[in-house]
Amino acid sequence: MFRKYLLVLFVLLAHVNISFSQNSTQKIGVYASIVHPIVTLSSDGPSYNFKDYYVVGFPFGINYWKTSNVGFSFELAPFIKSENGSSKMSYLLFHPGVLVALGKGYTFVGRMAFETSGRYGITPVFNKVFAKGKTCNYFIAVPLPVRFGNDKPTTASVGLQFGISF
Repeated sequence: MFRKYLLVLFVLLAHVNISFSQNSTQKIGVYASIVHPIVTLSSDGPSYNFKDYYVVGFPFGINYWKTSNVGFSFELAPFIKSENGSSKMSYLLFHPGVLVALGKGYTFVGRMAFETSGRYGITPVFNKVFAKGKTCNYFIAVPLPVRFGNDKPTTASVGLQFGISF
């Protein structure tokens, strides 16, 4: 299964390189970040990060802007959970999505979500660049993941993400 994702990424990047040379308005950027889920709501009630356990994710990815307003993002995010004195990688999230520039440094990202834990869903993300540097930008984002599957109740969460893009 992982080989299929690599093949899709290779084909996408090959297309990006061909298209990129034909249109100077297109651009490619990369980023790395850290995300903290804050609260998760389900039929079992609310569950708060930092209370009985701690979950942290490390999203990184590639953004391909087809125009100055619309693009595609390919993100991978390993998540680590610490609970009862031990920690482990909880799952890997495959998180492709569409980028829409909203102006004034704001971006909406509509992501599909596929977790190695067997869960899947969508993640709308609202992103804001808060500091621009000569070679990088710093951003803050609010992801709103909704997950289904794996014989668990549907969940909706709110998180806080901080990152740097190049």
